[in-house]
Amino acid sequence: MINEIIEFNKAFVARKDYEQYVTDKYPAKKLAVLSCMDTRLTELLPAALGLKNGDAKIIKNAGGLVISPFDSAMRSLVVAVYELGVEEIMVVAHSNCGACHMSYNHFREEMNHRGVTDETLDTIRRCGIDLDHWLEGFKDTPESVRKTVETIKTHPLMPRDITVRGFIIDSVTGALEEIE
Repeated sequence: MINEIIEFNKAFVARKDYEQYVTDKYPAKKLAVLSCMDTRLTELLPAALGLKNGDAKIIKNAGGLVISPFDSAMRSLVVAVYELGVEEIMVVAHSNCGACHMSYNHFREEMNHRGVTDETLDTIRRCGIDLDHWLEGFKDTPESVRKTVETIKTHPLMPRDITVRGFIIDSVTGALEEIE
């Protein structure tokens, strides 16, 4: 698959198809969106939010979460605010999210099946990594959104004048529901 992508890319560049996407690094709408990496949202999310290339910083991960105050999602949001002029942040989870059903025990079985030993997992734990937390999903999507919004709002490095709001987008229709 990657070789096919590389061939497509060569043709894309040769045709100068990139010209319609040229913008700078600053989000025109001064907006950052933290959302899930779910493939259903690849085109639906920006379309449903009315965003075009260059309008917003879109940060995606499994579940659209900030799982700890100093994870990569939070780091990206801090950079977006201080370096890129972001003034508003939307946390956008979605319906029928696979992260609702994630569990470390499932991942552990899959990892073991694919060659990761329990000894390796124990070594990681001894280094202070809580794999149960790191690979655990959530059971309640609205509560997950509330928790992520609260983590962002109360982060010691986040300015208090930044607007942070949470939503759940319908994975089929794109309808947004605000979570208070």
